[in-house]
Amino acid sequence: MTRLPRPAARILLVDAAGRTLMFRFTPDDRPPFWCTPGGAVDPGESYEDAARRELREETGLDCDCGPQVARRQVEFRTIEGVEVEADERYFRVDIDAHEVTAAGHTVLEQRVMQGWRWFAREELAAHTEPYFPTDLIALLDATEPTPTEQSHV
Repeated sequence: MTRLPRPAARILLVDAAGRTLMFRFTPDDRPPFWCTPGGAVDPGESYEDAARRELREETGLDCDCGPQVARRQVEFRTIEGVEVEADERYFRVDIDAHEVTAAGHTVLEQRVMQGWRWFAREELAAHTEPYFPTDLIALLDATEPTPTEQSHV
């Protein structure tokens, strides 16, 4: 099977309580799952620019997402049913708090990305629905800023 390349920027959005924002996807062709904010890089866009755009569109928060903290190569089927080989770059954004707004969601996102929630790590560990990346807890631990690096938005 031929998979299309899909560069993507994903955001690890973490609040002051250490909770991570996840969106719940309810596609027509598979069971619901959860995912971090983010999405495909547009043609001519950098990963950093895509991270900022996706964060703004999906959460209403407009800020610099900082440097890339992780990279993954994964294969999956998109919500639109396209088989892709994704080159995902992760950015960690630590904030005090934020009320998510869905005003920037696309028509597709409005249909399949209807819920979101801030998860504590122990809640993720006990959660019964799938979430991606599957090793999110380890990724959060590996990207935890030191006390001198923390600057909450």
